[in-house]
Amino acid sequence: MPVGILEGKNIVITGVLTDQSIAFHAARLAQEQGANVVLTGYGRALSLTKRAAGRLPNAAPVLELDVVNQDHLDALAGGVKEHMDRVDGVLHSIGFAPAEALGGNFLNTTWSDVAVALEVSAFSFKSLAMACLPLMNEGGSVVGLDFDSTMAWPKYDWMGVAKAAFESTSRYLARDLGPKGIRVNLVAAGPIRTMAAKGIPGFDGFEEVWATRSPIGWDLDDPEPAAKACIALMSDWFPATTGEIVHVDGGVHSQGA
Repeated sequence: MPVGILEGKNIVITGVLTDQSIAFHAARLAQEQGANVVLTGYGRALSLTKRAAGRLPNAAPVLELDVVNQDHLDALAGGVKEHMDRVDGVLHSIGFAPAEALGGNFLNTTWSDVAVALEVSAFSFKSLAMACLPLMNEGGSVVGLDFDSTMAWPKYDWMGVAKAAFESTSRYLARDLGPKGIRVNLVAAGPIRTMAAKGIPGFDGFEEVWATRSPIGWDLDDPEPAAKACIALMSDWFPATTGEIVHVDGGVHSQGA
């Protein structure tokens, strides 16, 4: 039987809610490629994460992690260490903006709502990386799930701004973690019909864009292509790639109107 590209690696994956999520398929593929996987979840969604963990090829342990709770962040390495002695890869699949920060209310959104979007969706990338850093003494790979922020999207509003901050954060993390042998990259995925997508007003508009502008087509019900990119970036097949954004969007980012 061929050896998987993550054989023997230990991976921490956040953001698994249902088996429709990109993070779930990343966890599944990681196991199929030989990795040991630990999942994290938070709050009311923790039960969903535990349920999804049972649907993986091998049931994965689930740790509670609220990325804006410093106590949770401080405890993460200890919790992970109960299941694996080191961390080789981390997947950040976390994003949130209050309803007031989405849906066409850009000019009227208050700073308090914007601050939540930025902290959860961008600053948390640094927080998660630092929480896992004590277990990454042998280097490794930190990957984040992104949505292209090079243009303004209808009704995406402050989440779009948060994604721009997320992309910038990844570049600074790549700079500062590189000397420790840690690569930091993003996967900018096209829209997928996930539980998270249901919380974005006007998501149907994204579907129309991808239906007409993707040169090779795009399946909104298939999270696997984006998940495969995450697995590839956490493997040893991208040893000299960091600070990169890999677009897995059917090519839409490269096309004009």
